[in-house]
Amino acid sequence: MSAELSRLVVLIRGGGEVASGVAHKLACARFRVCLTETAEPLAVSRGVAFCEAIYDGEKEVEGIVARRVESAAEIHKLWREGRIPIVVDPKKSVKKILKPEVMVDAIMAKKNLGTKSSDAPLVIGLGPGFRAGKDVHLVVETNNSERLGRVILEGEAEKDTGIPVAIGGLTHERALHAQQGGLFQTDKEIGEPVSAGEVVASVAGQPVEAEIDGIIRALLRSGTAVKKGTKLGEIDPSGNREDCYTIRPRVRAIAGGVLEAIMMRYNV
Repeated sequence: MSAELSRLVVLIRGGGEVASGVAHKLACARFRVCLTETAEPLAVSRGVAFCEAIYDGEKEVEGIVARRVESAAEIHKLWREGRIPIVVDPKKSVKKILKPEVMVDAIMAKKNLGTKSSDAPLVIGLGPGFRAGKDVHLVVETNNSERLGRVILEGEAEKDTGIPVAIGGLTHERALHAQQGGLFQTDKEIGEPVSAGEVVASVAGQPVEAEIDGIIRALLRSGTAVKKGTKLGEIDPSGNREDCYTIRPRVRAIAGGVLEAIMMRYNV
């Protein structure tokens, strides 16, 4: 990789599991990456989500560290240290200062929350909600299908199926969702074992039970206000605690698609 290519600035909207996997891949490839997030991220896969740095100041994922920053000067300092800056900036105002060559919308909202092709010379949208050649330049497929990670030059990604990735043949049984709105509370931790029927958390005082045996692979922060239908966490039937802190193959495929899209535009 040329020195010029490796110095590209990539601004990533989002700090959840997928955004973090993309940031990790690009940081390992020596791009200068900056993440933007909301003041109260709702990530459940917190073991592999850089947005945890918004709350804790710093988060490490597979050897790469992200740190919350408050100024542009701090961003450049972290880049020199080989770290990823993350800033509370849902309106992506920092792009005026950083002037990124690449912007990646990795919010995973299944709709476009304001990203435009004019935001950067190369704008990439992840998953449904974006049209390549219109509101973004390129789209990367995020659906767990044969097209996963594919760079889409024209058109849209596949519609979201709402079906979680299968582990041990289990899909919907693994997921925990709020049956009503209210305050989410739990005394459980990611990586902790649970049994089918065990109370994992509560929403508005109503218990949320695990449907299967396994370990808690993902879990929302306790004290978060949620709406009905909000994903609260996941149970992994494999029981491998290390997986809670490892980037999933699906996310690596998406990140690989983003890297491919960047190289298609700039490695000429």
